[in-house]
Amino acid sequence: MTTRQGRRRDRRRRSRTVDRVALAAAIGVTAAAVAKELRRPVEERTWQGRIAGLPYDFRPPTLARVRAEYWDPENDALFTPHAFGVGYGVNLARLARLVRPLPPGE
Repeated sequence: MTTRQGRRRDRRRRSRTVDRVALAAAIGVTAAAVAKELRRPVEERTWQGRIAGLPYDFRPPTLARVRAEYWDPENDALFTPHAFGVGYGVNLARLARLVRPLPPGE
């Protein structure tokens, strides 16, 4: 085996390890959020909140919430809470404003 092949194999192995750790973390945070809601009395469950500093929302997604997650020109935040699930999405309207070239002379 050449050194190049060995390096490729090592990179693939490290990449798989990182993928597994990220998947385990995502499953863990999701399970913790669900457990947090299930510990509450039924009438107090909102299925939305924060866990480990991350927002979660397990309510059925609506078009308005999906749109607000991915395209909200009125919001200056680049990362917005997911319309469904745990974590953040990217506000593409904000991203477009950030990468749009400035007009000449500015």
